[in-house]
Amino acid sequence: MKYSLILLFVAFISNAQIKKEQLDLMPWPQNINLSDGTFALSKNFKVNITGNPNPRIFTGATNFLRRLDGRTGLFFQQGFVTKINQDPTAELQINCVQSGKIGLYEDESYQLDIQSNKITINATSDLGALHALETLLQLLQNNSTSYYFPTAKITDLPRFTWRGLMIDVARHFQPIDVIKRNLDAMAAVKMNVFHWHLTDDQGWRIQIKKHPKLTDLASDGLFYTQEEIKSVVKYANDRGILVVPEIDVPGHASAILTAYPEIGSKITAISTNKIERNAGIFNPTLDPSNPKTYQLLSEIFDEVCPLFPGDYFHIGGDENEGKDWDSNPKIQEFKKKNKLVTNHDLQTHFTMQLVPMLKKHGKQLMGWEEIMTKDMSKNAIIHSWKGPNEGLPVGQSVANAAKNGYKTVLSNGFYIDLMQSVNDHYLNDPIPQNSTLTAEEKARILGGEATMWTELVSPMTLDSRIWPRTAAIAERLWSNQDVVDLNSMHKRLKNVSFRLEELGITHIRNKAVLLRNIANNQEIKALEDFSNICEPLKIYSRNKGGTEYQMYSPLTLFADACAPDASDALDFEAAVNLYLKTKNANNQLLVSSFLRKWIAINTDLVNLSSNAPLVQPILPLSKSLSDLSQQLLLVIENKQTPNAVLLNDLIKQCNSKDHADVELAVYTSLKKLIGA
Repeated sequence: MKYSLILLFVAFISNAQIKKEQLDLMPWPQNINLSDGTFALSKNFKVNITGNPNPRIFTGATNFLRRLDGRTGLFFQQGFVTKINQDPTAELQINCVQSGKIGLYEDESYQLDIQSNKITINATSDLGALHALETLLQLLQNNSTSYYFPTAKITDLPRFTWRGLMIDVARHFQPIDVIKRNLDAMAAVKMNVFHWHLTDDQGWRIQIKKHPKLTDLASDGLFYTQEEIKSVVKYANDRGILVVPEIDVPGHASAILTAYPEIGSKITAISTNKIERNAGIFNPTLDPSNPKTYQLLSEIFDEVCPLFPGDYFHIGGDENEGKDWDSNPKIQEFKKKNKLVTNHDLQTHFTMQLVPMLKKHGKQLMGWEEIMTKDMSKNAIIHSWKGPNEGLPVGQSVANAAKNGYKTVLSNGFYIDLMQSVNDHYLNDPIPQNSTLTAEEKARILGGEATMWTELVSPMTLDSRIWPRTAAIAERLWSNQDVVDLNSMHKRLKNVSFRLEELGITHIRNKAVLLRNIANNQEIKALEDFSNICEPLKIYSRNKGGTEYQMYSPLTLFADACAPDASDALDFEAAVNLYLKTKNANNQLLVSSFLRKWIAINTDLVNLSSNAPLVQPILPLSKSLSDLSQQLLLVIENKQTPNAVLLNDLIKQCNSKDHADVELAVYTSLKKLIGA
């Protein structure tokens, strides 16, 4: 008894020091009040559920117990949480008023009350209760001998109703287990929409029983059976996630026209249609003047729609340049007959034919912003993706959609495949602070969606491109608009990143697998250290023109092992800023320790390369950094006066984008150091 009291006292003292900024919650709750106290965990910890929830909460509560037990190793006595095995004395009481419906505008709010002897979750629906369990897991604290929760009261609800992640499985097929582990990660950060991009030029990935040619001829044997689709939808449902399928038409049609060339727009020999092996925008487009086009699509929708119980269906509609339409006399005659002046008018005509096909299955049509024209149905949801690269200000197209009376979702600024910094995504808001939209117009902005296009992604590397950055996007879509502190975000993201591993996310562990391959199973420390200051080339510059990497090219190289927000680059930036602010001995040591490390790394990489050909491409960049580091050390330590010409030449070499498809993430900080 005396020993137990000591443990409780230690836990109390530990928590007495906890402040909000020390917590690693993400997304950050709307309201949180900490108090001086703890709830101490023991093996007797149990969960009880009351009310009228959907059965998914029992699965969710059981998963919560297993994850918590995995973290603490307490061997909880409760195995499974079930409706028929209620325990009014359980320390965690979950009260749900009603069964939650998977979809938009559902009540996802919750109240979490942690007292020293009891934890209570109150939620209108089980969806809110699932979110509360994720928050509770993130609140877990420990001292040297025990685990506990700080006493606190939290009230929380999302800012936006659409908090999505799109995964493209057409360019590189992603097996079911990859999809499911990412659904688990989405639920952990309170995301609620999974957008499944199932077809494109590079492949048709969903079984259509009435039209087996689609997968026989256009999938390379890589597709989901309808039973597999159902299993993913159920898995998502159990985690409170809506699945929105996408069949991309009328452009991006190389795969569908490989199977059914007779509905294509090109007037030359139909035998030329084939699955596309490169990345990019291609001409093959469905023929909007051919009744067989609509017959086939209607039959496809008749099979696909029942697999997805949700209310929304994405039809793509993007990047149709209309070249095959322009060169086809029959289609031009069709335009004149129907008084369609432009290709936009023709595409609107095409898209409007799909509305009743989907409506008969209770589906609302959604498409990329190209579908938004003056004659497009106001019931369509506009998915905004264009930005500065397409000549539009950030967020302009989503604002235009809202002003024109459309419900809309923002993805511009959330393109995680561009390899940009998490800072860019985190500060990107569906409704910016300076927005001039009316309250009614703002209400049409449903939220946002991270987009993971997979031209340069394999199942091995997918997670490292999505996580942990998408957790920061999840916070942007859930938390208050004024939660924008970058230092706080980075600090919390480190812990969130680590915790995603318990869900099977491989963004950390698979890096070592890739590095061992590159090192030819030699010591990987030098490679790992160098990868911590390198990032893959950004904004599609790694694969200019979409021709260097085909869909079967290796994605096992150094650029694949690197990721955005290189950890040592962030630390070096902080060290340089400190040094430039105060050039004392301690700050000088911080900077010089990095420089010495990079000199040593280059030596180790050269030695490693003697039996590892895949190391060779990074040596020029490593040598440039080593040479510059040596010169900077001499200057910083007052052993040599700066040689401006030499330093400028070396810094230019460190800015090279010509080696191993990576760039030095420390370049900007080095340039700042030289400039000072």
